[in-house]
Amino acid sequence: MEFDNPTPGPLLAEINSPADLKKLKPEQLQDVCDELRQFIIDTVSVHGGHFGASLGVVELTTALHYVYDTPEDLLVWDVGHQAYGHKILTGRRDQFHTNRKYGGLSGFPKRTESEYDTFGVGHSSTSISAALGMAVARDLDKSDKKVVAVIGDGAMTAGLAFEAMNNAGAMNSDILVILNDNNMSIDPNVGALKEYLADITTSKTFNKMRDEVYDMLGHFKSAGDKMRKVASRLEKAMTAALTPGSLFRALGFKYYGPVDGHDVDGLRKMMEDLRDVKGPKLLHTVTVKGKGFAPAEREQTKWHASSSPFDKITGKSLAEPKNDDKTELPPKYQDVFGEALVELAAKDENIVSMTPAMPSGSSLWPMMNTFPDRAFDVGIAEQHAVTFAAGLAAEGKKPFCAIYSSFLQRGYDQLVHDVAIQKLPVVFCIDRAGLVGADGPTHHGAYDISFMRAIPNMIISSPLNEQGLRDMMYTASRYDEASWAIRYPRGRATGMDTKDKFEDIEIGKGVCLREGEGVAILSFGPIGKYAMEAADTLAEEGAHIGYYDMRFAKPLDTDLLDEICERYDHIITLEDGARMGGFGSAVAEYIGEKVKRPTLKIMGIPDRIIEHGTQRELHAEIGIDAKGILEQVRPLITVNA
Repeated sequence: MEFDNPTPGPLLAEINSPADLKKLKPEQLQDVCDELRQFIIDTVSVHGGHFGASLGVVELTTALHYVYDTPEDLLVWDVGHQAYGHKILTGRRDQFHTNRKYGGLSGFPKRTESEYDTFGVGHSSTSISAALGMAVARDLDKSDKKVVAVIGDGAMTAGLAFEAMNNAGAMNSDILVILNDNNMSIDPNVGALKEYLADITTSKTFNKMRDEVYDMLGHFKSAGDKMRKVASRLEKAMTAALTPGSLFRALGFKYYGPVDGHDVDGLRKMMEDLRDVKGPKLLHTVTVKGKGFAPAEREQTKWHASSSPFDKITGKSLAEPKNDDKTELPPKYQDVFGEALVELAAKDENIVSMTPAMPSGSSLWPMMNTFPDRAFDVGIAEQHAVTFAAGLAAEGKKPFCAIYSSFLQRGYDQLVHDVAIQKLPVVFCIDRAGLVGADGPTHHGAYDISFMRAIPNMIISSPLNEQGLRDMMYTASRYDEASWAIRYPRGRATGMDTKDKFEDIEIGKGVCLREGEGVAILSFGPIGKYAMEAADTLAEEGAHIGYYDMRFAKPLDTDLLDEICERYDHIITLEDGARMGGFGSAVAEYIGEKVKRPTLKIMGIPDRIIEHGTQRELHAEIGIDAKGILEQVRPLITVNA
């Protein structure tokens, strides 16, 4: 399907930097916003990408670059889902159609891509900490540049954001934090902070109580100076407690708002005033995620991102069917997990589950809908999710913590301190393990095998297919001697017919799927599909190699490894994870102690940052696809011949 690249509107077409934006009159800014919003819709509807978040901050983005002298003034975005307008206004309009494509623009702010991208992001809640660091550096350099951090109300739920605000308030640092409040992250926000912000934007309690205080003071005039002083202190105390933004004031910030985040002229005037206000400041803007595109406004979770072309009027998908024979597409691994969890929970009332703000991405909704008292979205709080699970396990529950590999990195201390040391049987269902595709390096699940292997009291497993995932979950639900990690990738499973029942698997045992001579491939996880493809190709050529699905990186199946070492001259390990410290390293550590051992080649993610692209493109780039395996195996077969 061919598409023409979108054409920007007349004003946007002339904006190649914020300097061009500043040439316009204030009354032209709304027209710029309209054109910018339409350009984002036009482009994403053809090429895909994150969607709703950027539409919601068009006016905010335009006002920021109009008022502040970027890149001299520093603008720090949180997460980066909402930074498309920022990219377009800062010289990347004509390259924007390459966004999230192999070799193209990153889907997130990236320091090496533009001087306007002051800090690389992809995970939430980092903007205030980074901005404070920049502000302190400015003060040390005796500069007068301004520093602005933009953070969403979802990202504000993470502890890191409040740690930074507490520090910034105590230091009285001159920074502006803009709270973009749309009541959403990817899924709807949860927690007490959400309710607090909702009260600020909807409640009339403060105005009513203030009027009552003023009325009461009027009646105290005849009571003398002492009563008036008491009443005055009462007014101040009640104002401090009830004024919108009192929480932020308590952290040392001057609070402004809430204001309409879609009134570009109002935002411009507010920011021009705030430029001259010293100290830590918070501007509370209220926006609508998906603003200007009706389907995205109605279904904000669905339209967080689009991976395929769609009709920019109706929102209907324009993707060409990939299964012309109308066969049902294989399920995604996350959905296999979600369905299996409900089945297991129906059999065991001690099973509970949690996720840090990703019930859709992790497919926890089936569990939340079926057993709402036993499934929890804890908000963007990965550290809390891990320790919360540990607390449940300490009281006899069986927690399944559904979490992305790259997000588990944020809970590493809790994994060690709160789970492993105490030998608590938490099951970590690690989604997006391995290279994830267009989200790129901030979201690749490259390191979980390596950082978990060093931790005692942990089982590390990965299934070859969906049946393996179901059986691993079942076995883990019945195991109480240690924590258990089950990792699986982003994307679709094999489409195999799964059994209606679950089966126990032997912990730490791999399986031989194909016997051969000379060369044996040992794979860990669904990446083994490439090994099967390579083995089939070689068999057609008359070469027969061994293939083993090892299933466990810890504990290793040392008995099976002993047999392989006796039988084969060459071993190749395959994993969708970092080569350093991963599954292949575990094999190397074991066979390295043998006097007579086969040669070993470790195939995995090399020791460098892998950029974005489709999963197949990235697997091919680093040589862990079927073609890359064949390139490694064929010379060994020749040597043996």
